[in-house]
This record gives sequence, C-alpha cells and structure tokens, in this order.
Amino acid sequence: MGSQAYIDAAFSVRPKSAELLYVEVNVEPITFNKGYYTVDVTYFYKINGETFPGANPITGLAIFDKRVMLYGSGASVKTFSSDPCDFGCGADGMPTAVVESVDPIALHLKLVDSTDCCICPPGENREIPADITARFGEALVTSDTVRRLYVTLGQFSIIRLERDTQLLIPAYDYCVPEKDCQCSTQDDPCTVFSQIRFPIEEFFPPDSGEDIDASSLSTSTAN
Repeated sequence: MGSQAYIDAAFSVRPKSAELLYVEVNVEPITFNKGYYTVDVTYFYKINGETFPGANPITGLAIFDKRVMLYGSGASVKTFSSDPCDFGCGADGMPTAVVESVDPIALHLKLVDSTDCCICPPGENREIPADITARFGEALVTSDTVRRLYVTLGQFSIIRLERDTQLLIPAYDYCVPEKDCQCSTQDDPCTVFSQIRFPIEEFFPPDSGEDIDASSLSTSTAN
C-alpha cells in the first residue's frame, strides 16, 4: 500500500522530517530597470510523515516557488573561456545566481480534500526532474487523488548574484624567514591550558543576543 492510500484513509498526519533535495535557479534581466535581475527559485523537498490512526509512514514531494529581485550590475562584454565546459556560460554578461540553503523544518501538515474549492491546484503538469523522482521508493501521485497533503516548512536561504570582476591586489615577493621558529615551549601543560579561551558556544545554546560573561564560568583544570 502506497503513501497516497494511507493519506486518503487518515484523519490527520504528523510531520516527522523534511529534506531539501534540489534547488532550480533561473535568472532573467528586468528590461525596465537596468542592472536588476529576477531570480526564480524552485525548491524540491522530500517530506516524511506519520498518519493517524495507524501510525503509517508516508513520503511525498513538496515543491515551492520563490521569486526575488536582486541588483547584479550591468555588463555589455562577452566572456569566453578556453575550458570547453564553459562554452556558452556567461558569454552574454549575465550574473550567476547562487542559493545557499539548509534542510527545512517541518512545521505542519494539513490534509485537504481535492474537491475543496478554496485550495489552489498544485499544477499536475509541472515537470519534475528525473533525479528527483528517483529519490522516492514509489511512483509519485500528482493527479486523481481523494486528498492532498499540504506542508508548512521553515526554510533558511541566502540568495545572491555573482559576477566576475577585475580587482587590483598588491603582490609581494617570497618572504624569507629571518629567525628560527621556536617549535617547543618550556611552559607546562597546565599553563598552556589556562591560556585557552573557554568554549562557551560548545556548552550553551545561542541566547537572544546578550553576551555571556566568561569570567562567571568555572574552568576545567588540566591533569
């Protein structure tokens, strides 16, 4: 029995985990605002949940589209490279969009009847990359379903535009050491350990932004 059969018979679904599988990025210039570009981002997620009653595991695909407008400057030059892998890439002066993301947090799953007029259809004709469908152990069901599962995710992402540019950086000749490096020390281990900063972030989770006074914390003693 597949995940869709469990969803059709369930009263509710509890979220368990969410994994970001792939991000599809497309950049287009804005004709009426030179130097600005629209970045269309499509997130593909693998969602794992558990139905009630029965505690049956379900797995599905969630897709989210996002569009942002970023400044990427303007360039009229055409760039070519001797690397055959770069053929056609960046030759039109377009910047490169980069998306950095972490796995999302599965916040909520909602069961909705497919006949509910208040819910927008997800678009059964959307093309899903083959590499995405291969990540699932069963065939994805995108149409003719009794119920659909809508997921609310918390996603942290950084979207930026990158462009090659010329920078003037001062260069210096090789530096020859003028004295020997002291590789050994006469300090005992306890003295060396006492000079190491206490790793506060390893023991305490981040707070609301207030600094923790390291002097109020007890330190360990090296044996």
